[in-house]
Amino acid sequence: MWQRGAVTERAPLDVDLALLGGGGAASLLLAALARHGVRDLRIAVVDPVRRRGQDRTWAFWGHPDNDLDPLLSASWQQVEVATPTRRRVLDLAPLRYAMLRSGPVYDAAAAAERRLGVTRIVAPAETVTDDGTRVLVRAGDGRSIRAGWVLDSRPRPPARPGRTTWLQHFRGWWLEADRPVFDRRRAVLMDFRAPQPTRGVSFGYVLPVSDRYALVEYTEFSPDLLTDAGYDTALAGYRDLLGLDLTGLRVREVENGVIPMTDAPFTARPSPRVVRLGTAGGATRPSTGFTFSAMYRQADQVARALAAGRPPVPDAAYPRRHRWMDAVALRALDRGGVGGPEFFDRLFDRNPAERVLRFLDGATTPAEEIAIMSSTRLVPMIAATAGDAAHRVRDRLRPARPAPPIPAAVVGAASGAHLEAEPDAVGPGSATPPG
Repeated sequence: MWQRGAVTERAPLDVDLALLGGGGAASLLLAALARHGVRDLRIAVVDPVRRRGQDRTWAFWGHPDNDLDPLLSASWQQVEVATPTRRRVLDLAPLRYAMLRSGPVYDAAAAAERRLGVTRIVAPAETVTDDGTRVLVRAGDGRSIRAGWVLDSRPRPPARPGRTTWLQHFRGWWLEADRPVFDRRRAVLMDFRAPQPTRGVSFGYVLPVSDRYALVEYTEFSPDLLTDAGYDTALAGYRDLLGLDLTGLRVREVENGVIPMTDAPFTARPSPRVVRLGTAGGATRPSTGFTFSAMYRQADQVARALAAGRPPVPDAAYPRRHRWMDAVALRALDRGGVGGPEFFDRLFDRNPAERVLRFLDGATTPAEEIAIMSSTRLVPMIAATAGDAAHRVRDRLRPARPAPPIPAAVVGAASGAHLEAEPDAVGPGSATPPG
């Protein structure tokens, strides 16, 4: 506004709820608000990008016949886990493995925005100031918002460095074949026949939408990213391992992503009226990088709370004992006490698949977790437990240090569209392999 030749700041827009970031976590939340019949709530979204189309893929397991079913691209009752010595087909009943592309999620969020009368500011949120009663958000376009609550799904580093920090990083090709080459009946969840890195775990997976169209992806759990050429070489090697005829294939899209795998703590409640969602809110499972299921739970819990007139604060994404078990497992893998293929192979070999998947989602009982832990190699896990305990003591005695940011995905120039996944999106479990 201009007044007497001087620029004066516009009065803040008053809202009940401000969403910072508009990716997967915010989109799921908007859809959940509409689904749970939230009414008469003033809502604003602050994000520099209007999300639309297929810019990422999520894959997750859950029960059939939930509200996501109309949005799914595909689902499977059976999955395959392969090692160099055997291939195992797992029946997931009563669960199923499902693929969800971003386009339908963004469409559902856009419809919810219209129904809820959401105000959208297409600009980054630059400052967030919480005085304990209201939160002032200043956007990059000069506008500001005063909100009762802020839900922030923007990527953020953890509060301090982890005792172990790996990355789930991947590249996937959406392949179209001239003739039927994919088995539409089942997905390949983890294929450990791919060459293993010196320090880390690698596997491929295949998510078929039809017998001629599938997402084929190469994933690593390791401390460092590959080069652009390294991802293409690894993915081409996995394609050849599958026996796919190069002359009859076309790369229609490319997906890249990086997801943190760390026992470092993420601050889910940085101030009284600011709540973080997605990876920044602890939704990423440290031992696997799975994110989607916890992100969906957060959205549902927040929507239910608002519909009931309660504060929009979700439960912790995973039980504390699971975060401890993840820290021990990450340490054992990182220090070489157990090998990645052997670790996951033993889990699926000695437990029902449904139990393992519920464990990875943080939904098992203590008795089930004892059974799962007993299926791992005892001596290296005891050593990792002792090492983790000693490291925790050292952390208490040392001054806190800032954690490094999550690196951006390596995006190359191979044929096909290139789509970069956000940290809260993913490959299959996060969205990519296997949350």
